[in-house]
Amino acid sequence: MEKKVSIKDIAKLLGISISTVSFVVNGKAKEKRISEPLTKKVLELVEELGYKPDALAKSFRTGKTNIIGFLVDDISEPFFSGIARFIDEKASQNGYKIIYSSTRNNKTKAQELLQIFQDRHVDGYIIALPNGLEDEVKSLTMSRKPVVLFDRYFPDIKADYVIINNHEGTFNAVKHLKDKGYRNIGFITIDTIEQQMLDRLSGYEDAIKSEGLKSHVKKLTYGPSSELIQDVSAFLKEEKGLDAIICATNYITMAGLRAIQQLGLKIPDDIALLSFDDFELLEFSAPPITAVAQPLEEIAENIMNLLLKRLNSSKSDEEQFEVVLPTVLNVRSSTVVKL
Repeated sequence: MEKKVSIKDIAKLLGISISTVSFVVNGKAKEKRISEPLTKKVLELVEELGYKPDALAKSFRTGKTNIIGFLVDDISEPFFSGIARFIDEKASQNGYKIIYSSTRNNKTKAQELLQIFQDRHVDGYIIALPNGLEDEVKSLTMSRKPVVLFDRYFPDIKADYVIINNHEGTFNAVKHLKDKGYRNIGFITIDTIEQQMLDRLSGYEDAIKSEGLKSHVKKLTYGPSSELIQDVSAFLKEEKGLDAIICATNYITMAGLRAIQQLGLKIPDDIALLSFDDFELLEFSAPPITAVAQPLEEIAENIMNLLLKRLNSSKSDEEQFEVVLPTVLNVRSSTVVKL
């Protein structure tokens, strides 16, 4: 097995001290007043021999790993994967790598993943976690490692977070449907106490009340796609007078599309469909589906700005930063015929 090249080897070949080589490979040549010719010699030999610094040893010296832990329910969901892509771009621009993991709504798995992040000595955490992990998040916020929550937040936990205005998003969705002539508007959501979902529900209910309409709410139990489709189908059969539905998440939207197809209904002639969360498939559906869009790049930008602010600060700032971004309603053919 070929021996790994060390700083000691490079120093010996050049006849200089180990500390000089260390300063050069760690970007401190100018700071330590090492001449440009010598710096060039070191870097050329480093490249020639294929020397790679030991990341773990470096982390012990600097106290940083330049790794960020990113933990969400399901990284395969369009919203989370979109955020992850932008986070990765912005992290790379600032010299950080991301470790991605999914909890799959499993509390034990989430606890294990957080422990793995801690064992890897990640520099900070970006988290979208379900309820039930308040103690774990609170423990992280009490440590010296920065934590930024997104998509959801815990009202009782003091932590930086970036969310969208969920209440406003569904309020505007109901108003749009009412303005297009729809009067029996249903809202399909998940039976949960997660704050972002409660905010979407309250936005719907406030808009229904404001517009003088009747509320039609269906709360589903989170489960396999086949079960969600059955539950949505049952709801549409029970509420025969519905002329429009709003689906509170992208996976409910997919269940709604399949349920509508199975029942032989046509969008928007028989029923209008509006999704909370936009993703590429909805734009190219037949017909294209109107959706409340979350500004993914802006969310990612704000997450990284908050995290970098914490990572680059030498003091522990007691101020909590809360970012609430507006949504955009992308109006398409699935909600525009009723007039």
